[in-house]
Amino acid sequence: MEVISEPREQRSLWLARTLGVVIALIGLILLAGGGWLVALGGSAYYLLAGAGLLASGFFLFRGKSFGAWIFLAIFVATVPWAFWESGLDAWALVPRLTGPAILLACVSLVSPTLDRGPRWPVGLAGAALSMVFLALVFWGAAWLHPDRPIGPLPALAGAAPAQAPASDWPAWGGTFAGQRYSGLKQITSENVGQLERVWVAHTRDLPQGAGEGKYAAETTPLKIGNRLYLCSAKNILIALDAISGREIWRYDPKVSNAAIPYSASCRGVTAFRAPVSNPDRLELTQGPRAQPCSLRIIEGTLDGRIIAVDAETGRPCADFGLNGQVDIKQGMGVVYPGMAAITAPPVIVRGNIVTGHQVMDGQRNSAPSGVIQAFDAVTGERAWAWDMGRPGEYGQPEPDEEFTRGTPNMWTTASADENLGLVYLPMGNSAVDYWSSDRSPQENRYSTSLVALDAETGEPRWHFQTVHKDVWDYDLGSQASLVDLPDGTPAILLPSKQGELYLLDRRTGEPLHTVEERPVPQGGVEPSERSPTQPFSGFATLRKPSLEERDMWGMTPIDQMICRIQYRQSAYEGYYTAPTTDRRWIQYPGYNGGSDWGSVAVDPRRGVIYANYNDMPNHNRLVPRSVADKKGWKPRGPAGNSGNGGPEGAGDPQVGTPYAIDVNAGWRLGLTQLLCKEPPYGGLRAIDLQTGKTLWDRPFGTARENGPWGLALGIPFTIGTPNNGGGVVTAGGLMFIAAATDNLIRAIDVETGETLWTDRLPGGGQANVMTYEEGGRQFVVIMAGGHHFMETPISDAVVAYALENTP
Repeated sequence: MEVISEPREQRSLWLARTLGVVIALIGLILLAGGGWLVALGGSAYYLLAGAGLLASGFFLFRGKSFGAWIFLAIFVATVPWAFWESGLDAWALVPRLTGPAILLACVSLVSPTLDRGPRWPVGLAGAALSMVFLALVFWGAAWLHPDRPIGPLPALAGAAPAQAPASDWPAWGGTFAGQRYSGLKQITSENVGQLERVWVAHTRDLPQGAGEGKYAAETTPLKIGNRLYLCSAKNILIALDAISGREIWRYDPKVSNAAIPYSASCRGVTAFRAPVSNPDRLELTQGPRAQPCSLRIIEGTLDGRIIAVDAETGRPCADFGLNGQVDIKQGMGVVYPGMAAITAPPVIVRGNIVTGHQVMDGQRNSAPSGVIQAFDAVTGERAWAWDMGRPGEYGQPEPDEEFTRGTPNMWTTASADENLGLVYLPMGNSAVDYWSSDRSPQENRYSTSLVALDAETGEPRWHFQTVHKDVWDYDLGSQASLVDLPDGTPAILLPSKQGELYLLDRRTGEPLHTVEERPVPQGGVEPSERSPTQPFSGFATLRKPSLEERDMWGMTPIDQMICRIQYRQSAYEGYYTAPTTDRRWIQYPGYNGGSDWGSVAVDPRRGVIYANYNDMPNHNRLVPRSVADKKGWKPRGPAGNSGNGGPEGAGDPQVGTPYAIDVNAGWRLGLTQLLCKEPPYGGLRAIDLQTGKTLWDRPFGTARENGPWGLALGIPFTIGTPNNGGGVVTAGGLMFIAAATDNLIRAIDVETGETLWTDRLPGGGQANVMTYEEGGRQFVVIMAGGHHFMETPISDAVVAYALENTP
């Protein structure tokens, strides 16, 4: 019988017993879960490790040093297994090695209290070595996923730049070509470290409580002359002094809270110079100016209006529509509040304002039409309407008719070629994203396509489809960018949510690089509807290889094991796995993958594309109608509220189809709210515009604001976070971008990808950055409004930066 003679050791033994219980419990969980995983065809590591930990805990509880030796053996075996699965990817090593290293340190600390255990100096040394090992893992994470130079760009042949005054920013994308490029070069890689915050303006439009709804500003200001023009989250139009940020005027169109969609707010406005069409119609006092509304600021509102105001005074242009506004919902039939919202700024081409609108996803199969409409930029009269359900008709429906319900919409920003007279529409999907059996031939033809319309008549000239019979919510969210290639070819660059980038001749829509139709998975709930092939770009893609079990992640081996079990339980055959109802299916990339509404930036001087992108899966399931009804999933209704009240995709009822849809966006584990896929979740890539070759690629965004259970742990390592919003590239050799969930704005060296400067924003930077010159000084401006869906801080701050030593 063992006798512990030392009273001090007797008192200390409770530490070993407590640790033994903890390790045994962990072992029991891993043993049970690991057995389940093996039964599903997964890794045997968790089963074996669980058995070993259970034994280790048992002997530690009895005060036996054999328990410590068992744990050491498990750890020694875990290290090569971790490197075998993960290679030198430090973030992938974190869940495999962090928890075991911490437990090894604890075992080392209590080992002197065990029978035949080492002396205290040896135990302390073992604990210290465990922590050194853990520190090396985190150091590796910082080194292998850095904010550091990646390598200079080779010499490239540039493309012709779009024509725009460098001092101004007259359109949402810089110009209607959508390149997000500025010829300004006062701020360079040599002096960008001297940037300082020079002013902060406030929109004074923030939600005040639960009854105010969820919204956040995502606007990108315009700069024309000596003023900035922008919209707040709920469409309040504001003019600011370009040098000081002082508010000059504001106009509130009184958008109701019921009109707020759950996934967007006002992203920008449009400007147009025009003669006064009919001075006799002026009904408002416009002051002493000779030509009121010659420069007008135009916006689309969340409640479906087009509004034009005088850029000088902010007063409505009385010669536009009825007292300065037109209603795009005329002819749409019943439209519940929030179901048809204009979130993106319209484009103006050949004198016509061309607009689409967001139709709220997943509510009703008979949702309002996705009709594209054009209005005269001076009078507001409807010029044409392209309703794909009424081919060959471009006017207002008859009084007893309406625009075709449920058709694909364009919720993002169009681009335009004034010379060709074409407007380019990145189209979305039909009203119900995840069911396709009753779509019309026109819907199947134009959904998830780039469509070029005649800007004067609304007639389709050509279209290019990126997904056939889309049931993955892969609607086109990015503005397409117009570029003129060195050989004179007028081209258009089309990014997509699934990560494919296509380069097309913008006159005809013909691909300038190979587009290959490849076989994709079949089956699912609508096997006869699935296209046997899908188009794969031969130019460039942001998409990564298909997921494997080893790509699952977590904070600890336990949550990583749970994610691996979910992976094995899910339907997944790779890219384009068909939707199922008997179990969840994995969609990778998810609907927030690839390039979204922030779009890409193009440096026409060098011929380089700069694309920030997301790299996350979704974990989806179709829910039978009877089950959805029992859950109380109801569509958006007269009160302007969604019955489920959740984020986009989570519990969308899809009324009028056999299935509702439940989307776990990003595939978050309920235990920790961390993503199940290993990092990075977002990146930034430079791509040769002519060849599609990747010049550099880096994770984008740090982990300082991200952690389990929504905690901001302040970890500064570059992990690659989800991101929404876009950047601007300048002739000074810099890209300015925020977008990531760490609330930082960055200046990035376009040659190397190195981050040269950062500043912490007062809110999330989920908006596009713009730049301009005024008074001999280059300014960089961003709306730091935040984003409720990405859970970044909400604010009403518009922040401007400039060099501290300029005039």
